[in-house]
Amino acid sequence: MNNTLQSLLKASFLAAIAAATSLSQAEQSTSTTLLWGDTHLHSSYSFDAFLFQNRSIDPDTAYRYAKGYPVVHPYHKARVQIETPLDFLVVSDHAELTAIPMRLFNGDKDLLNTDFGRHAAELIKQGRGPEVFGELVVAANSGNSSVTDQLMSESIRQTPWDDIVAAADRHNSEGKFTALVGWEWSSLPDAANLHRVVIMDEGQEAASQFLPFSSTESDKPEDLWAWLEKTSALTGAEFVAIPHNMNISKGKMFPLEDSFGKPLTEEYARLRSKWESVAEVTQIKGDSETHPLLSPEDEFANFESYRFLIDLRPDTDHTATVTAGDYARAALLRGLKLGAELGTNPYQFGMIGATDSHTGLASAEEDNFHGKMALDSTPENKPQPRIGSRGASGWDMSASGLAAVWASENSREAIVAAFKRKEVYATSGPRIQLRFFAGWNFKASDAREAGLAKRGYARGVPMGSVLPSSSRSKAPSFLIEAARDPKGANLDRLQIVKGWLDDQGKTHERVYNVAASDGRKIAADGSLAAVGNTVDLSTAHYTNDIGATRIASHWTDPDFNPEQSAFYYARVLQIPTPRHSLYDAIALQQEHPKDKAATIQERAYSSPVWYMPEE
Repeated sequence: MNNTLQSLLKASFLAAIAAATSLSQAEQSTSTTLLWGDTHLHSSYSFDAFLFQNRSIDPDTAYRYAKGYPVVHPYHKARVQIETPLDFLVVSDHAELTAIPMRLFNGDKDLLNTDFGRHAAELIKQGRGPEVFGELVVAANSGNSSVTDQLMSESIRQTPWDDIVAAADRHNSEGKFTALVGWEWSSLPDAANLHRVVIMDEGQEAASQFLPFSSTESDKPEDLWAWLEKTSALTGAEFVAIPHNMNISKGKMFPLEDSFGKPLTEEYARLRSKWESVAEVTQIKGDSETHPLLSPEDEFANFESYRFLIDLRPDTDHTATVTAGDYARAALLRGLKLGAELGTNPYQFGMIGATDSHTGLASAEEDNFHGKMALDSTPENKPQPRIGSRGASGWDMSASGLAAVWASENSREAIVAAFKRKEVYATSGPRIQLRFFAGWNFKASDAREAGLAKRGYARGVPMGSVLPSSSRSKAPSFLIEAARDPKGANLDRLQIVKGWLDDQGKTHERVYNVAASDGRKIAADGSLAAVGNTVDLSTAHYTNDIGATRIASHWTDPDFNPEQSAFYYARVLQIPTPRHSLYDAIALQQEHPKDKAATIQERAYSSPVWYMPEE
């Protein structure tokens, strides 16, 4: 089937099934269109991906899978295919040791001339790749640069970077599919995950003027931002650095001190907010929106929690911390306070999801999930810890997530521009369609009638914005519209999460139920009865007999204080559906593990809207 016919069939199919589940038809008249993508994907060029048996999904094949082509799985060699193609993809291989194991395995003479290269090549050929991975991670954690310095010369790094950029340019097709150039800066000081994915809005002409900034050059984010400042001026490219897995950062992703132990400054806040306009809050290594210990009154806070640090050192505690520096909602609250103190909020970020898949396959579908590593792709392998008895198994991983972008068009420039203005949102995998606007003059009828987005743009601001202060003391109101994934589960409810800074400088949070499916009424205390659960635990089947295909609402903050700064974001919950581990357990004819959830309520998080009092 040629590409044109395939595209026509896809468009016709989606048009047919979208009528009952899409957002209001007036969406077509607005200036933005919804794009779906993955900004965090590793191919066989990433050293850890290769060492865990991804030896065939290179950047070119990764783009082919994302575009909907069938490809051969790198581990079990069966044909695999994404259910619904993506609109954009970033192949974000590690800047550190890019393609080194692959080249060692293939007998690269330059690498075999190094001591570590000869040692590692022998282990890889013996099938002991995880041992090489362990040695490299331990070397990084201990600050032992003698290993990595042998393998990180400019001449060794140039070829794989050229390959990655060339693949992106070959697959980039404006208006049809966007291949963004990017990489991962994998800082891991004292086993604290400070990783960022860096993306840019230009291609080969700009990317040929530099090599990706890596953590071997500096593990401090301040140095990354300085490099971005310099390189943006040199090349004319726009960059976005995207933090991820703050849930395993040991409290250091959203700190109160800089990397040198000094109090944060306005300049720190300015640079961070300039380059880190969004954060990845849900992915394969768990969900980082919030945690029950931080949000004890949030009944849905315990979602896909992940507890394993990237730390292979013996005699150390490998359990992740739970602090305000580790989760997005707590960081947004921390940002309100820092913004008042510094004059600039360093943690005023939008929210996206991504996979962090190391299979080269952007899979975030529970029933079509290929695992984090290639080894995790088969049900019999998933229950086994990857490294050591205390390490994470494939069942500890989440089939998550995706980035949703409201962009003016499907192009590098438009997508990066949407990231910069934060008109983006996260989902844990399903393609839940979501609009979220804030304003001072919305009416209840605005949510009931067609054209919600048109009125939202005309009389308010979209997700990611700062709501201009009103000269009146009235409370802001919000328009929310969500529609289910056309191929997925119905919706349970709409919620708004509010955080605010009180007159004594203390922060607070509250989750409001604002609309529900199936005629359920929100009680006077704000509570809402559960939607129910149709999942058959013996077959992993569910039905859409409960929930709604679309929910829209107008909501006004009942607790608004015009003197207090605040943020608001929407959270949309699906009805319960089977988790990928349930599919595996049934296939294996085993009892589902009791320490894992058999069903989950997938979700979407909008980027926040911020309110700041008038000076």
